[in-house]
Amino acid sequence: MELGLSLLCRELITVSISHDEPMAGQAGAAAPAAKEEKWRGTASGVVSAPVAAVWELVSSTSRLREWMPMVESCAAVAGEEGAPGYVRLVTGGLMFPQQLQASSSSPAPAATSWVRERLVAVDHAARSYTYEMEDGNVGVSGSRNTVSLFDYGDGESATLVVWSFEIDPVDGANRDALLDYLRILYKSCIHNIHIPSSS
Repeated sequence: MELGLSLLCRELITVSISHDEPMAGQAGAAAPAAKEEKWRGTASGVVSAPVAAVWELVSSTSRLREWMPMVESCAAVAGEEGAPGYVRLVTGGLMFPQQLQASSSSPAPAATSWVRERLVAVDHAARSYTYEMEDGNVGVSGSRNTVSLFDYGDGESATLVVWSFEIDPVDGANRDALLDYLRILYKSCIHNIHIPSSS
């Protein structure tokens, strides 16, 4: 699955975004364009497990590898886990191979993608949290991811997982193709959530 996603990513994001050319005879340089809004998307899926058990899994940094197949490691950097301000370092496969960026300050080997992200909001009662990317080498910036869980049915048999995300526009990438790739990636993570039966 991870290799297939990386290959799909390579194909999708090599499509260039077209830009309007100045009309012939137009005098002077064009006025600066307004800053483009964030690119946003959502992935969702239903997990056959109680919402409390799913929350225990997805809200734990130490268990990230259990449901995110592209993650190789996830470690605490600062703060208290589960509280706003908590910072973690996530390393893994090449989620954005076309723009893997070398950095002299990289906390991981050059061939490894990494993201440092901060927990900016969490509601344990509502079972929702939001992480913002502070730094990384995956070729995107302004990444903000919110995972929210909802009772699906009686709350004892199934959980609806909704993953909302946004990133800054990526130069040279096709917006719809990149957002579709991220939906596929995040939906694969949701489908990878498995809670052992207590019976």
